[in-house]
Amino acid sequence: MDDDTSDPTLPPDSRINPTAALTYWSSIPPTINGMLGGYPQISTVDLRGSSLFLSKLRRLSPKSSPTTLHRGVDCGAGIGRVTLGFLSKVCEVVDVVEPLDKFAMEVREGETFEGLRREGKIGQVFVQSLENWEPREGYQLMWNQWCLGYLTDEMLVAYLQRCKGVIAEGGWIVVKENMSTHPEGEDIFDEADSSVTRQV
Repeated sequence: MDDDTSDPTLPPDSRINPTAALTYWSSIPPTINGMLGGYPQISTVDLRGSSLFLSKLRRLSPKSSPTTLHRGVDCGAGIGRVTLGFLSKVCEVVDVVEPLDKFAMEVREGETFEGLRREGKIGQVFVQSLENWEPREGYQLMWNQWCLGYLTDEMLVAYLQRCKGVIAEGGWIVVKENMSTHPEGEDIFDEADSSVTRQV
């Protein structure tokens, strides 16, 4: 790891080390418990909240189709928890972007996703980090959840600009992240997984 990443005087996002983040997640088992940091019980509430949020977006959007969205993408998908429990129910096809092959394999080959694969609900599985991924055109929904804290500010801006360039007309780029609880409203760097929780 770059020695600079351990310097607490640096801006939090400049301390992010993608290699260290991948090393951390490589040590985590491909389970719901592993994905949610030992709190698997929050999954149901989280998925329900996401579904309600998207329903509200669709009601408020004049360009929203009342039918199922044609294609969505689960960005930073892990083992596909959000794809399985939410996105596959609102999109005809869901692509998956996940930097670790051991997690992506759960979607690509795991028994849990066998039915969705057979139905053609699982599209392309990209084993890539978001900072390197070049999204395709035509997504109606690009779902980013609990993954953008691994990108520096510069990486994040560039990534969102790429997403903006390919999102379908009337589509959505959704960002669902935790927010900083710092008393002075500052970003918080987590040394354990080399990520940042931002204030906005």
